[in-house]
Amino acid sequence: MKKSLSLAFCCAVLAVTACTDQKTSIPEQLAPVAKPEQLSEEKPNLIVFYIDDLGYGDVSAYGATAVITPNIDKLAAKGVKFTDAHSTAATCTPSRYSLLTGEHGFRNNAEILPGDAPAIIRPGKPTLPSLLKKAGYTTAVVGKWHLGLGDGLVNWNEAVKPGPLEIGFDYSFLLPATGDRVPTVYLENHHVVNLDPQDPITVSYNEKVGDRPTGIEQPELLRMTADRQHSQTIVNGISRIGTMAGGESALWVDEDFPDIFTAKALQFIRDNQKQPFFLFHSFQDIHVPRLPNPRFKGTTKMGPRGDAIVQMDWMVGQVLNELDTLGIAENTIVVFTSDNGPVLDDGYDDMAAQMLGDHKPAGPFKGGKYSAFEGGTRMPTIVHWQGTSVAIESDALISQVDLYASMANLLNIELGADEALDSQNMLPALLGKTTTAREYLIEESVGTLGLRNGHWKYIAPIPSDKILPGWLSNKDIEMGYEKEAQLYDLASDIGEQVNIASKHPQVVAELQEKLEYLKANGFRK
Repeated sequence: MKKSLSLAFCCAVLAVTACTDQKTSIPEQLAPVAKPEQLSEEKPNLIVFYIDDLGYGDVSAYGATAVITPNIDKLAAKGVKFTDAHSTAATCTPSRYSLLTGEHGFRNNAEILPGDAPAIIRPGKPTLPSLLKKAGYTTAVVGKWHLGLGDGLVNWNEAVKPGPLEIGFDYSFLLPATGDRVPTVYLENHHVVNLDPQDPITVSYNEKVGDRPTGIEQPELLRMTADRQHSQTIVNGISRIGTMAGGESALWVDEDFPDIFTAKALQFIRDNQKQPFFLFHSFQDIHVPRLPNPRFKGTTKMGPRGDAIVQMDWMVGQVLNELDTLGIAENTIVVFTSDNGPVLDDGYDDMAAQMLGDHKPAGPFKGGKYSAFEGGTRMPTIVHWQGTSVAIESDALISQVDLYASMANLLNIELGADEALDSQNMLPALLGKTTTAREYLIEESVGTLGLRNGHWKYIAPIPSDKILPGWLSNKDIEMGYEKEAQLYDLASDIGEQVNIASKHPQVVAELQEKLEYLKANGFRK
């Protein structure tokens, strides 16, 4: 793509004056470096902040008052703040899969993966990072992965692959699965960080390995109690899912996550500031177990969950400040969003529900993580491209899956016939140039699928013989799984309180037919 293409976008939309704000003090190891004399302006960098379990109402830009998120608020004031933007699913694995492949997770049976699952994005599958590499980008993922690794039964003492490097990423620094699953180690590119070969790692999700105590055996060792699923090997005073032996020198400390992940993200940006780059910054926060760094403890009255939101905002701010320091903010598209809706009690007793107060994690919406209601997939979503995007609040209906086709359009890359089947080019809406976007949008939950069409929201009935996982019953979230079809008019019932399917059978029939078509054919055919 020629340099003039980027300049054309700048001329086509309103310029935005950058806000200034006093920087949060940061550890010495994260101090910025000097601005270079020359920078590439031919193609915009892309940074995606992908927060975990953050609800629509969990940041102050979207109405929160019990927790203040100044860095995200500043981004929202300068960029396009979406009020009807969605993850593709109400859980993390399918949402991540969709963002990176441009297709819905149900096309590959993408569900919440166990910690020892094989890689579900296989080598050769077109992905967003592989698309950007065609245009000369350097690509990285830093943070939570949870898309599987290897071919199953990973040997953590050898090179772990396939993984991110085999599907388009040039660099990766990962939590291999999630913070509540073993192995509790970092994986940099193909190898566990700081692993002592004389103390090899063994992991099992079927039986106990090693002699580390479990939460069931010695609950007195725990810093917070956990349900039975999360009560196996104890690391850092927290019991996890699965058991693990060995790897003592490689174990992480949860409280170090903000500094370590931020340092890795900043280093990647500094190393690649003179060429186009893509950074998928995938957060552990505010997923359980919530163990914010000591300097963030007590910053809210909501306990660890609220403090983890403040920590997350700080991490975002460090990257945004670095872009300004390096002089590359004007040439960087920043996307801030979350993988699914909020959850309070998700396996650990950290007093999230008891200390919630008047805070509404899902804002005005019903449901949350796992749920078929709007709270499951409607995400706080901000897009900012300094000097190019428009500073507006937009009610455009968009999906995270659309980032794939939108970047392809920006970079003049033609997609293959079977590539990114569910992704649509929404670049004008993403930049705030229009609020006209999707006509239809699929919302995937643990139990069923929903379909949005304007103000209509349809939720497909679950089969009469379908048995949903028992663990869903203890989440204190309205799931929306019914044996009968549901229809809501979001224009008058944003909280999905009144099912009006019986009053509009024709609308129900049309949306059911459309949903079946889209499931079979995708959005690009």
